[in-house]
Parts: sequence; C-alpha cells; structure tokens
Amino acid sequence: MAVKNGPKAALIRINRCGREGAPTLSLNGLKLTELPERMRDLTHLRELDLAFNELTELPEWLGDLTGLTRLRLSYNNLVGLPERLVNLTALAELDLGHNKPARIPEWLGELSALTDLSLFDLRLTELPDSLRKLTALTRLSLGGSWQPFDIPDWVGDLTALTSFGVTHCRPPVGLPESLGNLTALTELRLGYNHMEEVPDWLGNLTALTELELQTNRLTSLPESMRALTALTGLELQDNLLTELPEWLGDLTALTRICLWDNRLTSLPKSIGNLTGVPWLYLWDNELAELPGSLGDLTGLTRLDLRGNRLTELPEPLRNLTALTELDLRGNRLAEVPEWLPDLTALTTLRLDGNDPRPTVPASLRLLARTSPQWRRFLASRNR
Repeated sequence: MAVKNGPKAALIRINRCGREGAPTLSLNGLKLTELPERMRDLTHLRELDLAFNELTELPEWLGDLTGLTRLRLSYNNLVGLPERLVNLTALAELDLGHNKPARIPEWLGELSALTDLSLFDLRLTELPDSLRKLTALTRLSLGGSWQPFDIPDWVGDLTALTSFGVTHCRPPVGLPESLGNLTALTELRLGYNHMEEVPDWLGNLTALTELELQTNRLTSLPESMRALTALTGLELQDNLLTELPEWLGDLTALTRICLWDNRLTSLPKSIGNLTGVPWLYLWDNELAELPGSLGDLTGLTRLDLRGNRLTELPEPLRNLTALTELDLRGNRLAEVPEWLPDLTALTTLRLDGNDPRPTVPASLRLLARTSPQWRRFLASRNR
C-alpha cells in the first residue's frame, strides 16, 4: 500500500524506535529520496529495512550504526555506497539488489561477518577480488546482467555456501569449474541464463536439494546429474529438452519436478519411480505417447497434459485414483478412455481442443445420463 507522506511516516517510526529502543526499524516502501538526520542517533539498531524507496545515495553517518546485523537496501536507485559503511563489521545480512552502482566497492570484502549477500540485478560486469575474503557466506545471489559476466574462480573457495544463485543473465554467464567445490550447497539457482548446456561439475554437488535450471536453452542433461539423489525440487521448464534420461527415475527423493514448455517427445519408463511427486505438469511439449509406468505415480493429484500430441492414454493411468485434476486439452485423442470413471477423486477434467473431437464410449454416455459431474466432464470436449 502506497504511503501518501513517506517522510512524515518515516519520522514517526524513527521517533517511536528511539523512544522504545526497538532493535528493528522498517522504512520499506515510503518513497524516501533521503534519510532523515534523526536516524543517526539510533545506534542501538540491529536491523534496518530501507528497501523499495527512491534513494540515490546514502549518508556517511549510516556507517556509524555499527550494531547493525541486517541491512536491506534493495529496490532503490543507489549509484554508490559511502565508504564509512566499512565500519558495519557486525553485518551478517546485506541486500543491495536492484540498484544502479557503477561497481561494487573493494571495502565490501572487509565485512567478514557477512553470511548472506545479495548483489542481484546490479548490472555488474565483474566482482571485486576482495569479496573472496567473505568466507563466512552461506548465501550469495548474483545475476541480472545484460553484459558479459563471468563468475571468478575464487567463488569456488567460498565453501561455506549453502545457497548460490546466478540468474537472469544475458548473454550467458561464465560458470567456472571451481564451483564444483561448493559441496555444501543445498540450493543452486541457474535459471533464466540462456545456458545451452549443464556443466559436468554439477554432479559433484551431491548435497543439493533444490536445483533451478528453468528458462534456458538446454537440449540435454549430463550423466553426472544422476548423482544428485538428494534433490527434492528440480526445475527444468521452458527449455529445449527433447527427451529425459532413464536415470531421472533414480532421483526418488523428488517431490517437485517441472517439465512444461519443452520439446519432449517421450518420457522415460523410470518416471514411474518418482512416487513422491504429487503433481506433474507436462503441458506444451510434443508427447505422442505416455509410458504405462506413469500409472505407478498413485500419489498424483494433478496431471496436466494439455498442448501435446497424444492420441490415446495408456490403461495403467486408471490406477491414478488420487487425481483430482486431469487436463487433456489441445491433444489428438481419438476416444475418451472407458476407464476414466475409475478416477473417482476427479473434480476437474478438461477435454476441449482435441482435434478431431474424441468419441465417447457407450458406457460413458450411459453414465452421463445419471451423473451431472460426468455430463459436465464430457460436455467440455465440445468447447
């Protein structure tokens, strides 16, 4: 919600913080163009949120708030940082994302207590070497560059990292092999980078539970990825994949796998091993058939197959009795399967957009006479 008088609201909050000795202060979203001088007295502050304002610069005295452990500066118009911020040696979390600095200052590497650093969407072309001293970092977010940008080798020495992201880079970002040393990583975000291949070193990161590779230009996955058996989330949507490897079925810890908007013509039989997945979205691919093993995913509640080239559904899909939503729009189904009523949990069935319009077996026409739900389901094929 927009604040009509941001500076006035800021002063009210600052004065209250001073009276009560509160350790946190949020001036988020007040459209401030400068910080009130009154703030410099709040030397007791531990957390300060200045995100979503219109600040172009910060006062030097901000560096006197040496008790700060968390500082959010994201979504402003900052073109630089005052050097006195080097005094904030207690800072553990610093968010500089979505600003406009010409460069990252070398002194940032002196903030050795940092564990969480976001430099996302700063239009960077390089990182200062001094950041290699931030060996306590557990989270690092980079990206948002529209110019050539290579990750330096020394990032692979930040072995305390558990979360690392480089996203939204164009042209593709350079990823050094040293990143394979980040074996404590549980989360890796490499989406929206125009990547054409996944580096082999990714298979070294066996602690990964979340891997984001969406919206790239990937045509295949490296064999080394089969070692990532701890993965619970894998995002591969919006790529150029035409097939998936059989070893994908070895990643049995998966509870989320995103595959829509690729060029898949088939699915591996081993997909039936991913029994922890509650929903499967496969829309906008080029699937002409489905493996019967898909029927082994008896925990599925949602299955989206719209926008493919399916002419029939394998009968083992009748075992998906937990399905509540089944989307078959925009395919080439010749006939509505007679066993569909076995999916007793269905609340949503979409059949429209199949060309030619699928025929309905006599048993289903009979069922539709007595079941308003099935009458509605079958009517959807006429849309």
